[in-house]
Order: sequence, then C-alpha cells, then structure tokens
Amino acid sequence: MDTPQRSRILLSNDGATQHVSPDAEGLGFAPLGGPMGSGETVPIEDWVDLVGAIEARLRDSVSDQTAGEHQLELPAGADRVRASVLECVAALGQLHATLQAELARRYSLELQVFDAQTALAQARSELAGTRAGEQKARHEALHDALTSLPNRSFFQERLDGTLAATPPLRQAFAVLYLDLDGFKAINDAHGHGIGDQLLGIVAARLKRAIRSEDMVSRLGGDEFACLVIGLASNVQLCRLAAHLFDVVSAPVRIGELRLAVRPSIGIAMCPDDAVTADTLISKADAAMYHAKREQLGYAFSAQCKGA
Repeated sequence: MDTPQRSRILLSNDGATQHVSPDAEGLGFAPLGGPMGSGETVPIEDWVDLVGAIEARLRDSVSDQTAGEHQLELPAGADRVRASVLECVAALGQLHATLQAELARRYSLELQVFDAQTALAQARSELAGTRAGEQKARHEALHDALTSLPNRSFFQERLDGTLAATPPLRQAFAVLYLDLDGFKAINDAHGHGIGDQLLGIVAARLKRAIRSEDMVSRLGGDEFACLVIGLASNVQLCRLAAHLFDVVSAPVRIGELRLAVRPSIGIAMCPDDAVTADTLISKADAAMYHAKREQLGYAFSAQCKGA
C-alpha cells in the first residue's frame, strides 16, 4: 500500500528556505538551490504570493464548486478532514492578510524614506543656492560693475578694518588717490563705450601693478584709490607712485584708436598724515589735486601744507 507523501517546507527564523520536499514544489516553492532555496532571506513579496496561492489551492480543494485536479476526493463522512482543511485555509488567510499588511507597511516606510531623502536633497540644493545667491549679492554690492574692482564701500570697509588694528600691531600704510587727466576729453570725443573700455584697461593695469596684499578700488568716474600696506618710507612710496604713473600713462589701442591718459596721484600716510579714514582720503585727494595743478604726476600730503 502506498504511503501518502507529505509536503514539507522548513524555514529558518529569518525566512530563509532550508528544505523543500519534492511534492511541495507543486505548491510554488522552488527546490534548494533555486531562488527560494539558496539559504538567503526570501523577499516578503514572494511570501505574500506563495501563501495566497496555497490558501487558494486548499480552498478550491474542498469547495463544492471546484472540480478537476485540485478537488480533494474525500470519503463519505470525512467532515472532520474538510473542517481541518477549512481551519488551515482560515489560518492561511490570516497569515496572508498579515503579510499583506506588513508589505504595505514596508512600502509606506520606503516612501517615507524616499520623501525624506528628496526633501533633504531639495533643502541642501536650496541652501546652496541661497548661499551662492548671498555671496553673489555681496560681491555685487562691494564691486564696481564696469571694472570688477572693489568699489568705494569695499575700500572704506577695508580701510576701516586696517585702522581698527591696535597701534602696536598696525603696520604703517598709505592711501593713494588717482585721477585720470585727459579722460573727459576722450569720453566726450569718442563716446561712453570707448570711455568704458579705457577705464576697464586702466583698472586691469592698476590691479596687476600692486601687490596681492594691497587693494585698488574704483571710487567712481575716472577716480581710483589704492590701499598700500607696509610701505613706510617716502622712497618706497615714490617708487610705487612712479610705477603706477608709467603703467597708466602707456598708450592704449581700442580698435583703430590710439589713446592715452595721464594720472595725477595723491599720497597720504598713516600715521604721519592722519589716523582716521575720512581724513586720510581727504588728504590724499588734496594731494592729488596739488599734483594735477603742478603737473607733478604724484605728490605727498605733506607737500600741500601751506599751499
């Protein structure tokens, strides 16, 4: 007499399939070595499908409306067998519902994580954009749009910061004020477009002529200023002023035009001439006008005393 075979599926605690009997493969379980028999944790989606398939197969096997290969051939009076199968179907139904709920919960968590990651990435992007925007706005607020040099506000800020250093730590420094003689005539004769190009070329020359620790600024119009740190002697400042004079005076070619301007430079020193920002700028400006009147090229504030 043939002994009926029983389907066996052995699982580990983490959901990995450890053993599948041959007849259990017909219920949808893969043999060992297959996708669900490799000893790896089986995805919950697969368990939902398998439990649902087993539940449906058992329900069909005891249903009066089912006929064919899935119908159990029960002897007369086998109500206890049918009842046991139905209890198993009910238990599998509950398990199936639990697995579906767990699957839905995991999907919900995955969506929440995805949404959180998306929100975080967006926040980082917005923060980076805000910082970049703030940096751009500050740059535009402190730089001249035409020449890209620091503007009057930036020059004043740097000068105030230099003066704020305590006297024992503060280096001697000087403010040089420059004005371009002949620029107005060129601007009137050839238009603002040519004048703007000329200012851009002069600005680039001045920037290349000073050291990295110094600052050159366009104050407005054809007026520029330099903040020079650590040049304490008149000899050093004379050399710098003469160099700036030569650099700016060199002819400029714009298209078919050959143009030239001549700077007048005024020099005020700290602490010899003044120890406040406004006074230093004022004295450098006065020295510049003295150099212009006397056609000196450059002049020190001390030369203006009594003039």
